[in-house]
Amino acid sequence: MNMSKPANVTADYRVTTSNQQILKIALPIAAATLVPQLNFIINNIFLGHLGEQQLAVAGITGVYYLIFAVIGIGLNNGMQAIIARRAGENKIDAIGNLFAQGVRISFILSFIGIIITWFLVPVILERTLSNPLHVNMAVKFLRIRIFGLIFLYMYQLRNAVLVGTNQSKYLIIGTAAESFANVFFDYVLIFGKWGFPNLGFNGAAYSSIIAEFTGLFAIYFVIRKKGIDRQLQLFKSWGFDKKNIMLIFRLSAPLIAQFCLSIISWEFFYILIEHHGSMDLAISNIMRNIFGFFGCFTWAFAAASNTMVSNIIGQGLHQQVEGLIIKIMKLSVLFAGIICLLINIFPVLFLSFYGQGDDFIHHAIPVLRVVSSALVLMSISTIWLNAVTGTGSTRINLLIEFFAIIMYCLYSYFTLEKWHLPITIGWGSEWVYWILLFIPSYWYIKKGNWQQKAF
Repeated sequence: MNMSKPANVTADYRVTTSNQQILKIALPIAAATLVPQLNFIINNIFLGHLGEQQLAVAGITGVYYLIFAVIGIGLNNGMQAIIARRAGENKIDAIGNLFAQGVRISFILSFIGIIITWFLVPVILERTLSNPLHVNMAVKFLRIRIFGLIFLYMYQLRNAVLVGTNQSKYLIIGTAAESFANVFFDYVLIFGKWGFPNLGFNGAAYSSIIAEFTGLFAIYFVIRKKGIDRQLQLFKSWGFDKKNIMLIFRLSAPLIAQFCLSIISWEFFYILIEHHGSMDLAISNIMRNIFGFFGCFTWAFAAASNTMVSNIIGQGLHQQVEGLIIKIMKLSVLFAGIICLLINIFPVLFLSFYGQGDDFIHHAIPVLRVVSSALVLMSISTIWLNAVTGTGSTRINLLIEFFAIIMYCLYSYFTLEKWHLPITIGWGSEWVYWILLFIPSYWYIKKGNWQQKAF
């Protein structure tokens, strides 16, 4: 079929504010997010069987790559808000051009990420980490891992398109393909099974790149097979569109800065933890796994908050926004509360998967209790913060994030570095962070001038 011909688009991508609509959007996102987080945990389970050093360094490398991953998420969230607004306005023909400009921006950002990782990161790690072995392992790993960035950015763009047009049910297909690829290649490349080379720690880097490419191929195959590309005219217009690029940057740049600040502060936190020794770093890496895996439901509801608020505003239903946010928040807290309860009832079960000893589990349980309670705070804060994104007030997002990050870093520095308190106290920084994100986000939705925002 000739894809240059415009599709006869009749679909209506406007949303309602019912609980059923919220779950219809959020649950497929949760499932799609859950799978790569499960992959990441399996990664760390495999690496944990190589040794405590490998599990510890995986915390440093994982958070570093996450810095660049969230740049893509920032771009995706900004585009998602724009696409959802156009869907709410029923301007479907504008979505394809937005997608094309997103692809162009993704290529540029991935090239910048590769250059920074190869030439700047070794200098930074040498000056911040206390163990030369950790530096050497991290640099070798990241110089491989960073080449997956272009596949990741292209893969993330499917979120903006599918979630923004209320078709999140298809997300799970790409993530399932990515999951199978990641588990298989993790096993055979880390341990050298079935005739594959034994690459050890670096095997996880190659495995992740292959998995990202597999997920990218699968999801775009589905988009083509289901005719979504023709409905949304995704591949019709590839010309440079300065107006749309500036619009994407105007909404996405503050979000990219916001997410980068957040993850850079997390890397700062892990560097402080590294000064406490390998066990504390390995425990903290597991806590990040738990945050990522069990936080999937919260992030899914947050994504629903972003896209639904923008869509509803696009329909001119400003008066329904606050009630919608509260509905989403209640569902988010329900899921987070159940997860928190299960983690605290069965802490040993969760921790035993990583193949570490009883002493390790004994030290990790108090930290796990702090982190699990922070998940509940997160389930409230992210809904309101992403609602601010949905209004188009992304500069407000950045200001809120900046304030919370400053407080987070000060708390972490004094508790972990200055006063040398246990990491259980250090992880209390998550409570500080999520509370300080919620208060101004809630205030802005209640009192701000977001109803006058247009894009």
